[in-house]
Amino acid sequence: MPTAPHPQSTDELYQALQENDRRPYGRIRTVTAEELVDAAERFEEPVVLVHALLELQEAYTYGSEPRKSPVVFARLLTLFDEQPDVFDERLRHMLFWRFKWVANALRQLPEVPLTAMRQWLTEMRDRYEKAGLGLQPYYGQAYQLAAHTGEDTTLAYELWAARSRTRLSDCEACEICERARHHLAAGDDERALRVWEPVLAGKESCQEEPARSVSYALLPLLRTGRTDRARELHLAGYRACRRNPSMSGEVGRHLEFCALTGNEARGLELLAENRTLFDEVDSPLDQLDFLTGAEVLLRRVESLGHGGLPAAGRAGRAWTVSDLCADVRHRADDLAARFDARNGTSHHTDRRRARLDRAPLLDALELTLRTRGLDDVAPAAAPVTPRAATSAAAPAADAAAAPGTLPELILRARALDAQGHPDAQACWERLRTLATARDYVHPDDPAVGPLVRLRADLLADEAGRTRDEEYAAAAALHEEAAGLYEDAGEPGDAAVAHACAALAQAELATEGAEDPVKAAAFTTAHATLVRLHQETPGLAPHQEARLLRMRATSLGLRLQTSRDEEHIAPVFAELDLLHTFAVRHDILTQISGALLLRASTHAMTGNLPAAVTEVDALLDRLRTRGPAWHLPRTLGLRGRLQLGLRDARAAHADLSEALRLAADWPADAVDTVRLHGDLAEACMHLGRPDEALRHLTRSAELDLRRGNRTDAYCTYSNAAQLSLDLERVEDCIALLDSLLAEPDVAAGELDDRLVAQLRLTRARALHAGEDLKAATAEFVALAAESAGWDDDPGSHAMIAGETAVLLGESGDFGRAREAADQALAAHAKAPRYEQISNCLRELARLQSQQQGPEGLPGALAFLADAGKVADAARAVGFEAHGRSLDSALAYEYGRVNAYAGAYDDALAALDKALALLGEPGPEEDGAGEWAECVRLAGVVEGIYLERPAPALTRLDAALTRLTALGRTEEAEPLTTLASRLRDEA
Repeated sequence: MPTAPHPQSTDELYQALQENDRRPYGRIRTVTAEELVDAAERFEEPVVLVHALLELQEAYTYGSEPRKSPVVFARLLTLFDEQPDVFDERLRHMLFWRFKWVANALRQLPEVPLTAMRQWLTEMRDRYEKAGLGLQPYYGQAYQLAAHTGEDTTLAYELWAARSRTRLSDCEACEICERARHHLAAGDDERALRVWEPVLAGKESCQEEPARSVSYALLPLLRTGRTDRARELHLAGYRACRRNPSMSGEVGRHLEFCALTGNEARGLELLAENRTLFDEVDSPLDQLDFLTGAEVLLRRVESLGHGGLPAAGRAGRAWTVSDLCADVRHRADDLAARFDARNGTSHHTDRRRARLDRAPLLDALELTLRTRGLDDVAPAAAPVTPRAATSAAAPAADAAAAPGTLPELILRARALDAQGHPDAQACWERLRTLATARDYVHPDDPAVGPLVRLRADLLADEAGRTRDEEYAAAAALHEEAAGLYEDAGEPGDAAVAHACAALAQAELATEGAEDPVKAAAFTTAHATLVRLHQETPGLAPHQEARLLRMRATSLGLRLQTSRDEEHIAPVFAELDLLHTFAVRHDILTQISGALLLRASTHAMTGNLPAAVTEVDALLDRLRTRGPAWHLPRTLGLRGRLQLGLRDARAAHADLSEALRLAADWPADAVDTVRLHGDLAEACMHLGRPDEALRHLTRSAELDLRRGNRTDAYCTYSNAAQLSLDLERVEDCIALLDSLLAEPDVAAGELDDRLVAQLRLTRARALHAGEDLKAATAEFVALAAESAGWDDDPGSHAMIAGETAVLLGESGDFGRAREAADQALAAHAKAPRYEQISNCLRELARLQSQQQGPEGLPGALAFLADAGKVADAARAVGFEAHGRSLDSALAYEYGRVNAYAGAYDDALAALDKALALLGEPGPEEDGAGEWAECVRLAGVVEGIYLERPAPALTRLDAALTRLTALGRTEEAEPLTTLASRLRDEA
């Protein structure tokens, strides 16, 4: 099926060839190139066919289809031999250049005999000599063949490296890579890295570089101790080669790098992202490189005991790590054997074995902001041996062995649950596993009670584990548990379960409701709890204390919702009841809970000093009497209170200590998600953003593991933005790439606006990383999607405006104008005065700067629209956060006209801008903007209009003003310009 209409003329064909050249390499570009060759053959113009064949060979070469590239080149060579006049100097250069492409393609195919490859090199040398061309490119290909077979490499290297470069030599970057790899093969990491430095530093580059060199340099960098450099290059280098069939070998080396640095989980993630390479890579040599890198990773994961993890392999079946590893090993062994049989050496088998036998170079190297281990990919089962700690000072000090019998386990679970001990969950989890087994036999023990009671216990535990927003599920589970407790003759437990259900129902009723409705729901819940407390006979102390705790909690939630002063006293009254009861019965958990709720209530009412006093007293008690598992939570509260009191240093100390102590307890016992989030806030206040970033990502990952995916992605979004603000561009992109590859994101299950925010941040990061093509493509896609956000036209205005600017940077001002018009239309519905004005002014600057006088009309049209935006903003009294829209517009008129050579208009506009700005005063922040405006006016007047005298008068007056204000930095450019004008006068 044709991918595009057939060209009807040679002009249309050339246009189609240009359009195809802008496509990424892959099947669409290749199929289109094949169709264009068919179309070219219908025109009786050989030069058109030559161009089409050249495009097709390029598509095959960079689309990893080496079998087809020599066939196309044979047609080109026949055309050259038969009609040499068709080939102008440029086409002739391209033809001789591509002799190297064919040599490379033949090396990649084990079915091509060694003699045929040598014959091709002889053909290349003869043709070069006949054409009077230097032979350095020939010797370069001879060396690459020697390196491929592993024979006579030293001599071949010297014959090539000692020769001077010619116009047909490989680019500097590619030759640097070959020289560095030669030293690498000789075991000289340091020399290889010295040779590589111009490429790794970005001074030399091409289609494949520096991505190719980076993939080879990663392990030498690690071996020589340059871990930070390796990390940095891994992030940037992987992004340049991922999902690219022609760079599958490079992807394989990045997988190997992950395996050897303790980043096996990231390796599996990258393997999944490149799953299509198992089927799309037609080059056997590239496939061997990719498969070997994948096998290094898979063997490492298997050796760590995770062979059963799911892995992404060839399409058509589900794979585990072990299954895929075996398949990859078989295929790679076969390929290596075929190459060695063709070459008559064991070079590829030996190289492959060396890679597979390489030991990890580092136990753990933090590659990305999203650091995960294999246990995070497949969470471990709950521990089967719970601690039985009761000591306040040391949670694990009195840990007992797991109960030896089933009755002991049941009784231990209930005892720990009555204490509110976090280890109860491990016991319940073990019991859940035992009780649901087919061969489970419930003990006939009066102390344990009937099976129905155990089932009620397990339901109550399950209800307690539901997430905060799953109120309906929690209520249903609690009610079911209550019914079973009643059947078991346990009215106290039934009352507690009914109370938990009532509280969950109240939470459910408040979702999306108005504040009065919420308050009424909690009032009703409190009445229900009081009734249950009063009407249930024979309550055990721990049951009665739980009911009192829930009564206080319901009123606390009401106060939190209403903020009504009349609701404060009832909370404290209930807390007094709870505290008195808990002290009388020495229930440590509830004593602590009452004091903690009292402190929280003080904080809720704005009395932070009183809250801190309460918390301090509670901490003293916890450290002496316990329960110890309440320490992290209480320290976390004090940390938040200190943040409210603007003592970030004290907050950081408390929160760090809370996090340290939380490690002593099961993961669900302490809200470490919040601790990490609060620590991030404290770090930002202390000016430690990199530390804040670590806490944000840790908080998000913990939330993700607990199933709170929306909250996790929101936190990750904040982390990505912070990393971008810190100019950690590659970190930002790698983090977002990982998130956007998550199954629920890829399947469209996550909120589309949240996903759009992640993609928007990624697009901005790509732009900051100077990947204009990728950034523009993402912005264009986002602008198209956001056009349908009828409920949020303001966001569409912002996105469309940024899209227009990137299109302008790309020189596509037609599409930039269309995007700007979309932004203006959305802005009319939901004004974004400052953002839209900034975008329009920037578009005007770009068009005038890139196109000169020809672009002036379009640039002035952008500025006219910016003028309308400024007029509308002024009419509604809008004040910009940054520069004044009017003065910024006048300055841009000056700059745009200057770029276009309209210097009189430029100077007039700059004078207007200066009048709008006015001279800066001692307390004003606009000195920099004013000085820049003076500088540009001086340039236009003194240099372009050749009026140095008035320009110097202007500059001297400005310098006097700035000097008097002590603004030496702003004065420096004016001083430099004034000196230049005087020197040229």
